[in-house]
Amino acid sequence: MNDLSPPRPASLALSPIPCPRVDSLDGILPDEPLLMMGAGPVPIPAAVAQANSVVINHLGDTMARVIDQVKTMARYVFQTRSNWVLGVAGPGSAAMEMAIANLAWPGTRVLAIVNGFFSNRMAEMARRIGATVTTLDVADREIASLEAVAAAIERDRPDVVTIVQGETSNTVYNRQLKDIVRIAKAAGALVVVDAVCTLSTMPLDMDAWGIDTVITGGQKGLSSIPGVSLIAFSDAAWERVRTRTTPNTHWCLDATLAENFWHKAGYHYTAPVSGVLALHEALRLVCQETLEKRFARHLRSSLALQSGIAALGLSLYTPEACRLNSVVGIRLPDGLAPGDVCQHISQHYQVEISGSFGLPIVRIGQMGEQCREHHLFRTVHALGRTMRDLDAKVDLPAGVAALEESLSANGREAVGLGR
Repeated sequence: MNDLSPPRPASLALSPIPCPRVDSLDGILPDEPLLMMGAGPVPIPAAVAQANSVVINHLGDTMARVIDQVKTMARYVFQTRSNWVLGVAGPGSAAMEMAIANLAWPGTRVLAIVNGFFSNRMAEMARRIGATVTTLDVADREIASLEAVAAAIERDRPDVVTIVQGETSNTVYNRQLKDIVRIAKAAGALVVVDAVCTLSTMPLDMDAWGIDTVITGGQKGLSSIPGVSLIAFSDAAWERVRTRTTPNTHWCLDATLAENFWHKAGYHYTAPVSGVLALHEALRLVCQETLEKRFARHLRSSLALQSGIAALGLSLYTPEACRLNSVVGIRLPDGLAPGDVCQHISQHYQVEISGSFGLPIVRIGQMGEQCREHHLFRTVHALGRTMRDLDAKVDLPAGVAALEESLSANGREAVGLGR
């Protein structure tokens, strides 16, 4: 029987897709694992890695018990008694988008305090859902004055104010966060705080400071894997989420749908169970250490690193008055490009550090497992050798000696730096 259908145009003719030839990961990954000392992700403890290799049913009694403990531990880390703690299947930016998409919609007035790349990201997310967004733009390497914040809030009367606690991109610490929250709350605004690089590395007290929403990623201070994040809403924020009449434009990030899984052991979508188990173990280790000891370990480790960098003869990018300890920014000598430095230290010394979105700096993380004595010495040595290799003048012995002196002076063993 003849085929009477019209001939297929040549452009639509089917051709077989050949089976590709690919390399195994053994042929792609470096022979010696890189020490992750950039702005994230960070090294993970063995317990976290082991948990991440386990797959269980995302529903049922076992997962429900895991989730219950994750929420309990997260409340401790957030320092909140709020019931409205949720996990997010996605990076810290997904948690950020969940916060924005659930609290804002067309007509919502949002004031974004912008002093870097990630604080600007929250403003962009709010614009994309149709909110009326104004920004308080702060100069690089500076923080917003309380007077400027108060004036912006008085002028714009925002429903929501967004701010980062630690601006990872330029290593600025918004040290007046508590007072900024107080000013915004007095004007009736809800406050969203990005704590992606600061949660568990430095104090943040959600309830005592009156913060309405805090977001974080798993892959930084918590020393978990990328791709599973946390968000906490205050009762006031959850009431706004629950009573909104404008439909949420997101489905996966709809907090009222996510509640079905995180609070009712029901179905939303297939949860990233291995990542949730990894997050459980990461939070358990934070609780085992306690926040007080963890804060002390991070502070002493970061200050020691900063001392070592300064003794090398390199300049720290951010002024001490607003310098973030969780991520340390280093200004490069003239003629050195961040990409060249990052590539050289990775290829020759197996240490991974970060550039920063066009700024003339490299960044070294001080979050979670990065804050261990052996990691500090290896990183300072690798940075010094890289500078020498690239013809920059540094004093490597002085850098290592300053690192040792700072650690010794601040009692490294007492805070677990040597473990």
